[in-house]
Amino acid sequence: MAFFSYIIVNNHVMRKLHFISGIVFCSILLLTSCASTKKQLDISESEKEIFNKTEGDPVVIADEKTEYEITIIDPGFDFWLASHAKPYQFYSQSYLESKNIFYVAEWNSRVSQPFRHNTSLYEMQIDYAPGTDYGYEVNYKLYNYFIYFQRKYNQRLGHFVPRI
Repeated sequence: MAFFSYIIVNNHVMRKLHFISGIVFCSILLLTSCASTKKQLDISESEKEIFNKTEGDPVVIADEKTEYEITIIDPGFDFWLASHAKPYQFYSQSYLESKNIFYVAEWNSRVSQPFRHNTSLYEMQIDYAPGTDYGYEVNYKLYNYFIYFQRKYNQRLGHFVPRI
């Protein structure tokens, strides 16, 4: 009888050890997979030249139907849009809208946390309401500005590398 109870107790201890080792293994796996490794962007020389521009025309993003307007005064964006962005009509409007909803939410979150994020990069909130049809041009230029911004200032508005 003592031998039988020893096996039962030993089996119970082994279960606890397996459970604890499983938790430790999962924790290590989670910590290593969630490690923040910022993948370096592959920025071409022509893109670097554009990022270093100090002059450029402001880009007005507007739609008369919705009376929505954004003016981007970041020097170089107009050149980058014309030379590096995917061609107009490359994306569907629904794709651009879904990306813009995500980017705007992250942008506005960073604007509201001035002690955590650079206030010279995140100055003003963007009023972008999901479900509102801003038109293709507004969505196209806004999306491309987010890509340009992330690439120029080495920022991530999501968990993925901004590609063109």
